[in-house]
Amino acid sequence: MNLLILNGSPRPEGHTKRMAEALRAGAENAGHTVRAVDVCRLAIHGCRACEACHRTDAARCVQRDGMDEIYPLLAETDMLVLASPMYYHGFSGQMKCVIDRFYAALYPKERKPARLRYAALLLASGAPAMYDGALFSYEGDFLGYLGLENLGVFTCAGETVSAELLHRIRLFGASLPQ
Repeated sequence: MNLLILNGSPRPEGHTKRMAEALRAGAENAGHTVRAVDVCRLAIHGCRACEACHRTDAARCVQRDGMDEIYPLLAETDMLVLASPMYYHGFSGQMKCVIDRFYAALYPKERKPARLRYAALLLASGAPAMYDGALFSYEGDFLGYLGLENLGVFTCAGETVSAELLHRIRLFGASLPQ
């Protein structure tokens, strides 16, 4: 299976990155192909709502920016993993820009790449019970609208990410369907 992990954290060694790396390690050890993109390292602009993406069959935005790296990866992905710290009960701003720009490639849902069937979510926050906004988007936009199958949601709250959680995430990656 091909996984695309989109890391929405600006912290190169933060909890979100550590969770994403644990998933990557488990999945790669089981023979899966994993592409990980730190979206905060790309210059990705917000959606302009110009609708140019729907006047063609390109299934990509007319803006030329960091999304040009993500669109081709999305087309060959079986499983999309969103990894983000929580900012005001939702995804980070950088991740939100990526999700908004998916509009060009995933709306209407008939544009969804044929291979894309699964999703997973990794969330980190400073306190527990801060996940409602991100879960609402994930469940509505990715599971509900796109019909992706949820393979797992992992959350980390507090000052540290536990070795036990990272171990569970590695095992999850190793157990993904081929």
